[in-house]
Amino acid sequence: MKKILVVFSFLLITMYVKAQDTTKSALKNDLPALKLKDINGKDVDLQALARLGKPVILSFWATWCSPCKKELENINEVIDEWRKKYNVQLVAISIDDARNSMKVKPFIDGKKWDYMVLLDVNQDAQRALNIPNVPYTILLDKNGHIVYRHVGYTEGDEQELEAKLSAAAK
Repeated sequence: MKKILVVFSFLLITMYVKAQDTTKSALKNDLPALKLKDINGKDVDLQALARLGKPVILSFWATWCSPCKKELENINEVIDEWRKKYNVQLVAISIDDARNSMKVKPFIDGKKWDYMVLLDVNQDAQRALNIPNVPYTILLDKNGHIVYRHVGYTEGDEQELEAKLSAAAK
């Protein structure tokens, strides 16, 4: 009876430790191993963005999403200043499906946005990062770890983002 109790206790402890390890890895705050295409058809590895050694803003958006476009317009107005102050990289990730993704490049060209735009036509990155809807902003620190997430957009949210960016750049 003692042996059974010892074995049972050992199994419970092992299961508990394994569950803790799984929880920690799920909360690691790292980008998934995925490749997305940019608007010119070139593959971009998401994890490579985390290895740039500088803060990275990932802004998930869609051409049909008015708050998304407003957020990117407002960030566009300050991005040059942020690049100088924080050495930040902005990456806009469109979740437009295959049908609508053809609208992204003309839209970007019309806006003259000067930052990387990726296409998540199958919503692989959206699912992997548990993004419920757009607009959705993720901030990576200079070590490539997710340090901030924000869903939705209200005028002025870019000020909160800059405060988080300032901390992430250190």
